[in-house]
Amino acid sequence: MKPPMKPKPSRIIPLLLILSGAIAALFWWLNGEHPETQEQLTLYGNVDIREVDLAFNGNERIATLFAVEGEQVTQGQLLAQLEMQRLQAAVDRAQALVQAQQQQLSRLETGSRPQEIRKAQADADAARAEAENADANYRRLRELQQKNLASTQQRDDAKTAATAAHALAKAKQETLRLVLEGPRQEDIAAARATLQARRAELVIAQRNLTDASLYAPSDGIIQNRMLEPGDMASPQKPVYNLALTDPMWVRAYIEAPDLGKINPGMLAEIHTDSYPDKAYRGWVGYISPTAEFTPKSVETTRVRTDLVYQVRIYACNPNHELRLGMPATVSIALQQRSTAVTPDNHPCIQGKAP
Repeated sequence: MKPPMKPKPSRIIPLLLILSGAIAALFWWLNGEHPETQEQLTLYGNVDIREVDLAFNGNERIATLFAVEGEQVTQGQLLAQLEMQRLQAAVDRAQALVQAQQQQLSRLETGSRPQEIRKAQADADAARAEAENADANYRRLRELQQKNLASTQQRDDAKTAATAAHALAKAKQETLRLVLEGPRQEDIAAARATLQARRAELVIAQRNLTDASLYAPSDGIIQNRMLEPGDMASPQKPVYNLALTDPMWVRAYIEAPDLGKINPGMLAEIHTDSYPDKAYRGWVGYISPTAEFTPKSVETTRVRTDLVYQVRIYACNPNHELRLGMPATVSIALQQRSTAVTPDNHPCIQGKAP
C-alpha cells in the first residue's frame, strides 16, 4: 500500500495567502471604519448661534436696566434706559429754535403789512410837501433879495433847505418802493436754509433722545450683563451680550468626496447626547464655497490634514433645548429632492417640508 502523498509546498502557500487575506478582511469589516452608505450621510458638529453686543448709541449715565442674565427677551423689548433730562432739554431747545425761525421765514415770505405800506406812503407824501414848501420859500427870498429886502445869507439858507427837502423826499420815495417790493429773495432763501438747519438739529436731538432707550433687536437670551445703573454708557461699552435664538444651526464639516451628495434645502435630522431619543428637524442652509483644514475639535474618518467644507444645518428649536456648543449628529437622507426654504414650506412648521 502506497503512503499518502504530501501536498506540494507550491500549493500550500497560495492557500495560506488566501486564508490570511480572508481573515484580515473579516477583521477589518468587524472592527474598522466603513464609508457612508449611499442612502444616508452622517455629519458631526456643534450647535452654533449668533451673538450680539448691545450698546447705547450715546454717552450718558445709565438710569435703569430691565433684564438680567438668562432672561428670555423678545424683539422690541425695552432692556435699558439712560438718564434723559439733558437729552429732553436739548429736544425742547431745538423745537423752540425751529419755531422761531419758522416765524422769521413766514414774516419774510408774507412781505410788508398794509400798515407799513400806508406809513411809508404818508412819509413820502409829507417829504414831498416839505420839498415843495422849501422851493416856494426859496423863490420868495430870492425875489426879496433882488429887491434888497432880504439878505444874501437868507436866500442861500432857503436854497440849502430846499435842496435838503428834495433829497429827503427822494429817500422817502425809495423807502416806499422797498416796502412795496417786500424782502429780498436772497434774504428769504437764507431764512429758509436756516430753518432747514434748525429742523436737522431737532431731528438729531430727537434721535439722541430715542437712543437713550435700548431695545432687543431680535428674540434671544441675555448671556451677560456688563454694566449696571450708574455706569457711564458709550457706543464702545456693551451693556448686554444677547444670544439669538433664531437662526440656530449645527456647524459641521463635510469631506470633499461627499460634497456633491448634498445641496441647500435638503432636510436633515439632528440628534444630541442630551436628548438621545429626540430628533430635531433641520435643513441644509449653507455650504462653504472655500475649503479649509479640518478643525482639531472635529472628528472625521480621514486624517486631520484633509480639506473639508463647512456646512450649516439650520435647526428647529421650539423648546429652546439646543444650546451653544452642544455636540450634535446630523443625518441627511441622500435620496431626496432639495428645494429652497421659504416661509410657506419652512421645515420648522409642523408638516411642512421644502
